[in-house]
Amino acid sequence: LVLLRCGSIGGHAMREEQSQDLKDAGGEEDGMGLSATAAGAEGGGAEPPQDYYFDSYSHFGIHEAMLKDKVRTEAYRDAILQSKHLFKGKVVLDVGCGTGILSMFAAKAGAKLVIGVDCSGIIEQARKIVAENGFAEKVVLIRGKMEEVAMPEGVEKVDIIISEWMGYFLLYESMLNTVLWARDNLLVEGGLLFPDRSTMYLCGVEDRGYRAESVEFWDDVYGFDFKAVKDVALLEPLVDVVHGDQVATDHCAFYSIDLNTVTVEELSFTRAFEITCERRDTLHALVVYFDVDFPTHQPVCMTTSPAATPTHWKQTVFYTQRLLTVRKGDVLSGTIAAAPNANNHRDLDIRIDVDFKGKKHKAKFTQDFRLR
Repeated sequence: LVLLRCGSIGGHAMREEQSQDLKDAGGEEDGMGLSATAAGAEGGGAEPPQDYYFDSYSHFGIHEAMLKDKVRTEAYRDAILQSKHLFKGKVVLDVGCGTGILSMFAAKAGAKLVIGVDCSGIIEQARKIVAENGFAEKVVLIRGKMEEVAMPEGVEKVDIIISEWMGYFLLYESMLNTVLWARDNLLVEGGLLFPDRSTMYLCGVEDRGYRAESVEFWDDVYGFDFKAVKDVALLEPLVDVVHGDQVATDHCAFYSIDLNTVTVEELSFTRAFEITCERRDTLHALVVYFDVDFPTHQPVCMTTSPAATPTHWKQTVFYTQRLLTVRKGDVLSGTIAAAPNANNHRDLDIRIDVDFKGKKHKAKFTQDFRLR
């Protein structure tokens, strides 16, 4: 359940219902030092139905939001159509093809055959879309899980894998795992992945308005102390558009992925960060966003930075337990760790350690979050 600020449009998850899980935030640490019960999902909780993830993608509204995201769609279009020399005569696999838009870009770029795979019901509409746009002879769409479906007769390996696998906080929903399986089992040696690299960044922001409305609100609810709810509210990151003028620090690149070589195990990580404050302000939250790059001769980079045009991924906002009063030049350092949740691998447990030594005051704390 991803928290979306009222009035915002959901992205990959599009699940805007309120969390019903107001359990204790405690829990045993796993081997990575991350709490597997960071949001109160006590051990032994029921595994969600296997089809819930794919069912969520059967609704056209999710695909409408993604197709209307011009930053996303045009980056893929440009990367593919500017690389006709790479696609001409090739066999292309589209992992999680959805409505088939990327498959059709690949066919238009000259691919000999495009195989689109998706487990959700939207693929039935995609077949009609592909046929109505004249690509039925080049684009074959298969419904099923990538790891289980059979390739068309005569196809053992593919030359290029395309996929729009990114989630909130880049890794939410674990779709990259499926792309890596396809890479390891179906991509020819020296084959290409679109995109092939990604980097995550962190910065600090001022956001007193939202914090007052949705976090501090629980301190006094009609004269009653609702801090038990506030504790849970702080566990759940917010997905929303952060405006560039809210950013009060520089930006730190803390985690990079090379899709050609990364392993599933390396998608669980702990990384150090350090950001420097660029003005006198109060930091209410830390924000994470990402870029992806394509293996094109003319650089094509898609960014979800607060300084750029907003995308349906927006940014992921982590409200901190403590407000940090900062001065220009103050340095905030720490570590950020992420790993799939023990009970639902598509959710993420995230831990942020903060060590702040400012001119006005100092603070050191650890805070757990769960993106779900």
